[in-house]
Amino acid sequence: MITYNPKDWWKLIFAFHRSDSFRVLLPGMIAVAVYTGLVAWIENDYLHVTFKNSTLVHSLVGFVLSMMLIFRTNTAYERWWEGRKLWGSFVNNSRNLALKLNAFLPVEAQAERDLFRTLIHNFIHASKEQLRKGVDPHKLHVAGPYDGDYYAKVSHVPNQVLKALFVEVTRLHRSGVISGEQLIVLNAELQSFADNLGACERIKKTPIPYAYSLFLKKIIFIYVFTMPVGFVLDYGYWAVPVVTFVFYAFASIEVIAEEIEDPFGREANDLPTDSISDTIRANLTEILS
Repeated sequence: MITYNPKDWWKLIFAFHRSDSFRVLLPGMIAVAVYTGLVAWIENDYLHVTFKNSTLVHSLVGFVLSMMLIFRTNTAYERWWEGRKLWGSFVNNSRNLALKLNAFLPVEAQAERDLFRTLIHNFIHASKEQLRKGVDPHKLHVAGPYDGDYYAKVSHVPNQVLKALFVEVTRLHRSGVISGEQLIVLNAELQSFADNLGACERIKKTPIPYAYSLFLKKIIFIYVFTMPVGFVLDYGYWAVPVVTFVFYAFASIEVIAEEIEDPFGREANDLPTDSISDTIRANLTEILS
């Protein structure tokens, strides 16, 4: 995720980050400019077209297209922000679980503290990688009897780590280390882990409906590539920058929405899940050491 100062207008205006839609759309903008210039030459210099022009249709379609793009961006941002809230909940749940375990466990039970510290962080790390391209179970830290071979038994590694956490909490209760009331308290935190991961997977596996995305791209294409036919009669070759700018404005909104609707990857505008995971690990080390 990019860290920046939103109040630094001039720096943002002239910034050209690799994730900037201007850089992404530059080849398309050049193509639109060349196409518009060609249409201007054909209509004004070659055919000498003189028919009466009206931009009313493009004005009406442009308004409808703007409303659709606003809805598209809002939907994508809602997914991004929901993902951020869920990962904030991961931070809070891990802290609460660690604090409660530290209070419930006897002072001399350092081995249990180390076990839970490792398992909790393994779950956070596995969840982060599960939302990307999958987890390598042998990269997780060994925690007591739970090693890479144990995690590799299933395809959904976070569930296997969470299973180990439930097993260890239940073992503490059966051995009399914690009471039934304390077990209920700890189970609530573990259940929140499962709920948060399930909500993240819902965002990951439920994209914007295909028909909506397909229609939006088609209408942008048709809108932009029919603009020069009418606009070059009024603006001449000045239609080249006008049409190119309209293409940049509309297509940028769609490109930005595409990037932020899946917020769990490694792109520049995705959530800083690596940083959040490191924060959780540092908190666990401080609390359960």
